[in-house]
Amino acid sequence: MSTCAAIRAVASYLPEAVEKNDTENPIVRKLGIEERHIAGKDEAASDLAIGAAKNLFAAYGIQPEDIDFVLLCTQHSDYQSPTTACYVQSELGIPKTAGALDYGLGCSGYVYGLGLAKGLIEAGLAKNVLLLTSSVYEKYVNPKDMNTRPLFGDGATASLVAAVESDHPLLDGFVFGSDGSGYDKLYLPVGGSRNMPRDNPEVFETDAQGNRRSNYEVHMDGAAITFFSMRTVPPLVKDVLGKAGLTPDGLDGCVFHQANHYMLEKLRTRCGLDDVPFFNDIKKTGNIVSGSIPLGLDTLAKEGRLAGRHHVLLAGFGVGLSWGGCVADFGEMMTRSTEDDGENA
Repeated sequence: MSTCAAIRAVASYLPEAVEKNDTENPIVRKLGIEERHIAGKDEAASDLAIGAAKNLFAAYGIQPEDIDFVLLCTQHSDYQSPTTACYVQSELGIPKTAGALDYGLGCSGYVYGLGLAKGLIEAGLAKNVLLLTSSVYEKYVNPKDMNTRPLFGDGATASLVAAVESDHPLLDGFVFGSDGSGYDKLYLPVGGSRNMPRDNPEVFETDAQGNRRSNYEVHMDGAAITFFSMRTVPPLVKDVLGKAGLTPDGLDGCVFHQANHYMLEKLRTRCGLDDVPFFNDIKKTGNIVSGSIPLGLDTLAKEGRLAGRHHVLLAGFGVGLSWGGCVADFGEMMTRSTEDDGENA
């Protein structure tokens, strides 16, 4: 027996405001997204993350003082400085002896976070890691950009990754990858140190399809992202299974980054996973980026379809360009003590 990292609890938080998609539009209908939750004007990434953590604590009877490290995955920090994870630590009443840091990944971020948490725990540096994701993408999408607006939703998730004694790995088969040559396939041109706002006035453009956006807002090349995903994910799945010593027949389920319904159906077949339980449901939430995998896990947990599954393949892919996958064993899941709706705590 040895100390291993395991996902022991997962919860989510979705803002109150809901925006409906035009499901009469055949392109929008293909996405499989009927509506999305939208953060309010005064709701920042930290507010959503704190809501998700409070839901986690309430649902599983976890105490803030149990946490000894906070990892926050967000591309929308409250401020350029300081790290938002420190503010979250303070607001949640987590001890000052806990470490806290942000990391700025998108669609692959949850898998990377699991890898970071595993490293901290199995190196003996932490015992109970609070892994948070928080996305407020819609703050950076023009309301008249119908190429992007119907896709993304806002939301946050919280997972407890904790040390347990086990005779086998409970987070296994990690594979990571990146291709920064595709950085501009999904990005915000102005706002970082490359293009400072003070040096770049806001300029709006309208494309041939009538989609409007500025250099302060999200630019996405949907065709390029789709091509990247179709090319990258099948070998990712093969490599993860190889490292974990599994075949598709040995899987209890799959939860991929919830990009859109159409893409996931295609990827499921290309990866040879048609006979494996496969989560594909974002019709009420949209794509919440780094939170889409744990939101799927939270949905399965609430339905009683997660605890006890020993080989669940997780795969994230997208903005960066970045990808990552692993196999998670949910045999050490805590019992949910209360029902929360994943929205307001």
